[in-house]
Amino acid sequence: MFPSRFRYEAPTSIEEAIALLGANEDAKVLAGGQSLIPMMKLRFANPALLVDINNIPDMGYHRADADGSFRIGALCRHADLEKSTILREHQPLLAAAAPLVADPIVRSRGTFVGSVCHADPQGDWAACMVALGGSIIAQGPNGKRAVEVKDFVSGPFTTVLARDEIAIEGVVPSAQGTRTGGYLKLERRVGDFATAAVAVSLDMSGGVVKNAGIGLVGVGAQTIDASEAAAALIGSSLDDDAVDRAAELAAAASNPRGDHRGSADYKRHIISTFVTRIIANVQRSEMQVA
Repeated sequence: MFPSRFRYEAPTSIEEAIALLGANEDAKVLAGGQSLIPMMKLRFANPALLVDINNIPDMGYHRADADGSFRIGALCRHADLEKSTILREHQPLLAAAAPLVADPIVRSRGTFVGSVCHADPQGDWAACMVALGGSIIAQGPNGKRAVEVKDFVSGPFTTVLARDEIAIEGVVPSAQGTRTGGYLKLERRVGDFATAAVAVSLDMSGGVVKNAGIGLVGVGAQTIDASEAAAALIGSSLDDDAVDRAAELAAAASNPRGDHRGSADYKRHIISTFVTRIIANVQRSEMQVA
């Protein structure tokens, strides 16, 4: 199929792009296009105007700032993060997820911020940002605002972005100690939607968990913040009781539907198993470093 007719604009500044969005009620922002273009071809999305932000300079960055935060610009591609030594050094959870996002073709053009904004319940990056307590920086005619990803994604394929706002950056807050964690995803083949996936972030100090986050993928109508499961780990030394409790609570936080990929009980079992496995991998890594 072919998309419906649309107008195309390629602004060279954020301010120009915001003005275009404000002046057109039915407009969409184009960054990587790996989600929007297929939806347009299937006519699930029929914007009258595409605002292509790829000509706006200095938006393809990812960096660790002096305050310990990590920032990812709106035009940073999945592939940039997959290859990044900075990411591996500072954000192990994001580094673990990067090679599991879609497939190499999508990773070459798709963007981190665009993926979060797409708000697909199967989105890898949104779950990672939920686990990390990350935020999206949105800019509109009245300036910038930061929205935590757990609040930014309001439903399946829906965010709290206003019509005349653009998501310009993703921000991961500084760690409360040494940051570690991991991402595991069960898929039938490379590039398939996840049967279930789990993102776990842990900030450790003196062998004790100072902060934790757990995000769940593919087991509900939107990305799930398993906050009670994460809270069960805080203050622990990752002893068996704490890990078992966190795994149990993560499975309980999921709300899967049975389908051709497996029953609801099977998917809850995967969530529990992945939480336990990620933490076991963290413990093995720490033993090797020690």
